[in-house]
Amino acid sequence: MSRIKKSMTNGWIATAVVAAVVAVAVWQFYLFASFKNSQGVFDPGGGTVHLWLAIGAAAVACVAGFLAFFVSVGYNEANDMHINS
Repeated sequence: MSRIKKSMTNGWIATAVVAAVVAVAVWQFYLFASFKNSQGVFDPGGGTVHLWLAIGAAAVACVAGFLAFFVSVGYNEANDMHINS
């Protein structure tokens, strides 16, 4: 029973981590989309660093999400039934 609770806890932690990385990606994209130059005027050509950070954070979130999903539905050796047992 404790293994199930541990598995559920790990699932919630993985979900929280992926959500946090997604939040960082959204925030960086917002900073890119609303970038203003030194005079306070909207500058569509500036803020490319924020765009690259948003792309990087989105890529990390995708990889982490796929890894969390595939680990959670992975093969469980405890449920393996051997023929000669």
